[in-house]
Amino acid sequence: MLENIDPNAFLADRAYDADRLINRLTERGITVVIPPKRSRTTQRETDFVLYREQNLVERFFNTLKQFRAIATRYDKMKSTFLAAVQFASIIILLN
Repeated sequence: MLENIDPNAFLADRAYDADRLINRLTERGITVVIPPKRSRTTQRETDFVLYREQNLVERFFNTLKQFRAIATRYDKMKSTFLAAVQFASIIILLN
């Protein structure tokens, strides 16, 4: 799935701290923003200022899931579901 996208940075939790993933992303020129696991023998540098942006995304998805139709996915058609997500996002933005 990562082969199909080309982001500037890859933000993830400690669970994604695997050398294979980090090396693949670094080869593609993607900035890796994953805090190292505490059990790692060599600790990597991490941009924690950029890592904090992940919290905003997680909080947005948590707020979005407060809408029952989004959380349970009542809509079967993807276009209708996308419209519901966009509508809920607008409501969140206006509040």
